[in-house]
Amino acid sequence: MNRFTIKNVIRLLLISSLSLGVILVTSLGAIMNPASAQGNKPTVVLVHGAFAESASWNGVLTKLITKGYPTVAVANPLRGVKSDADYVASALKDIKGPIVLVGHSYGGSVITNAVNGNQNVKALVYVAGFAPETGETAAALSGRYPGSTLGPTLAPPVALPDGGKDLYIQQSKFHAQFAADVPTNDAQLMASTQRPIVAAAFDEASGAPAWKSTPSWFIYGERDLNIPAAVHAFMAKRANSKETIAVKGASHVVMISHADAVAKLIEHAATTK
Repeated sequence: MNRFTIKNVIRLLLISSLSLGVILVTSLGAIMNPASAQGNKPTVVLVHGAFAESASWNGVLTKLITKGYPTVAVANPLRGVKSDADYVASALKDIKGPIVLVGHSYGGSVITNAVNGNQNVKALVYVAGFAPETGETAAALSGRYPGSTLGPTLAPPVALPDGGKDLYIQQSKFHAQFAADVPTNDAQLMASTQRPIVAAAFDEASGAPAWKSTPSWFIYGERDLNIPAAVHAFMAKRANSKETIAVKGASHVVMISHADAVAKLIEHAATTK
């Protein structure tokens, strides 16, 4: 290879390296600040609940991303209301621009406590989610009206090194209890991949609720066996919900079985001035 060819090769390698560096920096910037990558639409941050994981939002995410919304599905630690809320709050601080904060089930308790004065959070969306008042617990709220059958479906608690206990739903009872309107095969996958919640989280008192100062929207299934529909209706009314949707025949995982309706409500929250 002559000297001229070697110089050209080196030059091309340098150009390629610089181009790759630009691509990497741009990609990392989009991850850390999704709103900058997709225009002026608010970033939708979704927080899953107990016995679920971030993939439970996949159907909703697909629809929102198609519409051009920047999205982040946070992996909820499920270790306690305050600690989980602090974790989500820290994630929110790295997002520039307006935010729509969405919580499912126990994730509703988390988003209620995660705003912490963050002025970027413009809307809260409760998807079959708890919306507690100061001092209320998830356990007390779920039992406010009859209809929850979660207790008998729980597996024997798993002891933790710190003395706490992790809770799961028995796989054989998961479909009927948690996701009755989801296909059997999908429900089995959900049962196998469910993430446990520490038992004490259900009895931890909530702090000052964000829904008193931030507009809220609610959607839930009429056949929710974890949190009775009457409880959802009570919480939505108390929070002066901008829009409340009770999905006929839907289970606790309304975001999976009725992703269209959930995504549409999130869009309403995102576009309401």
